[in-house]
Amino acid sequence: MATSHDQVGVEEDEYVVLDLDAVSEQVHIPPNAPYVLSGLDTLNPILIIDDKIKLIGEYEETLGSCIVLSETDAPPDVHEETGPSEANHFSGKLIINPNQVPKKQVKPVCQLQRILRFKLLSEAQTDSTIEPK
Repeated sequence: MATSHDQVGVEEDEYVVLDLDAVSEQVHIPPNAPYVLSGLDTLNPILIIDDKIKLIGEYEETLGSCIVLSETDAPPDVHEETGPSEANHFSGKLIINPNQVPKKQVKPVCQLQRILRFKLLSEAQTDSTIEPK
């Protein structure tokens, strides 16, 4: 009797969006600041940015589909001039329009079911939530 393949031990990647909108007006987060994200498998993960800014997160289920896309620069459109024209007297040459607006190419990366929203961690929460080093 044929059986289906067991999926035991197969791990799937899970992507999480870190939403910092609630704290963006309260604190300045320097670009490329080092950070530590811990407790992703708990109800309230902790994010420490630049050893100064302490945030606590809470998972929120998405409504509908939330799709993450990657963006890259698309190559410019290139046309081959096949005959004489008033704009170009070089027959058989590749033409790139210098006035062409740069294009972007987007590709889906993954679909999400949850977003991790962060808020500032209060001093009371800090004592009970973060373990000392």
